[in-house]
Amino acid sequence: MGGLEFRSRLVFVLLGILLALIFLPPVLPNYFVILLTQSLIYAIVAMSLDILVGYAGLPSLGHSAFFAIGAYVTGILVTRFHLGLETNLFFSIVIAVGTSAIFGLLALRAVGTYFLIITLSFAMIVWGVANRWFSLTGGDNGISGIPRPNLFMLGAIKSTLYFYYLILFFFLVSSLLIFLFVRSPFGKTLVAIRDSESRMGVLGYNVWLHKYLAFIIAGAFASLAGCLYVYYNGFVNPNVADLAHCMKIVLMVTLGGPGTMVGASLGAFIITLIENTISVYTERWVIALAIVYVLTAKYAPRGILGLLKEFQIRGQKA
Repeated sequence: MGGLEFRSRLVFVLLGILLALIFLPPVLPNYFVILLTQSLIYAIVAMSLDILVGYAGLPSLGHSAFFAIGAYVTGILVTRFHLGLETNLFFSIVIAVGTSAIFGLLALRAVGTYFLIITLSFAMIVWGVANRWFSLTGGDNGISGIPRPNLFMLGAIKSTLYFYYLILFFFLVSSLLIFLFVRSPFGKTLVAIRDSESRMGVLGYNVWLHKYLAFIIAGAFASLAGCLYVYYNGFVNPNVADLAHCMKIVLMVTLGGPGTMVGASLGAFIITLIENTISVYTERWVIALAIVYVLTAKYAPRGILGLLKEFQIRGQKA
């Protein structure tokens, strides 16, 4: 009953948040709309990482690599070939899927700490390419001057509010697709593999193939977020693949609660708010994120949602 009651309350809270995301932005100051836009983009990449961390039991540290690939592919296609949003999305996802397919063949040969190290190495490879291939990526200078997208026949979306609703649309579609994925028989099999890989292998399931496909699908959604981020930021540089960015995305999932799409999104909103608030006063905002990670690991190892559920269960027993 406790779990069912918790989920029921969570559904009502989510409906309230959804209504707020739809109807509140027109009356909010421009800065808060921009902050919400950034949070929604990071919520997509956090949910994609949660496919690996929370549902497949694959704690990847290099997920930012696919985010960076989507960002750079879009930046290059926009500035050099002046392609539209739809085409850029297609090529960003296709290239990220191809890259994740190659990376997955190597990474899934390892387990545990070795998997962590290999995935982080992939992100460092992407960072190194972005940093050194100056003729293509602009090196440290990055790629700038990226305009807001042209959407079909509607023209350029220059308004901050209209662009927010575009990102909200992609967030809702991504949330629905990921939800259907993790609730599908394939997703339930992933969870079973996470809980007992040997048992699922004995039952005849292809454990490696399930993990491999999950790795590719997660990379595709991360590249989608990277593509949208470039349009939001108007600029991309190697920082989108560095160690700090990798750990920031991991922290979003850890803080909200692994294995819960809602938790990943909540973590993305909180971390984005903390980063943008503290960075106004100091350049050492990464230290604040490190403190948040330590406190989460010590006091809420299952994330905020796990902690709230635990409090509710204790309250009912009392």
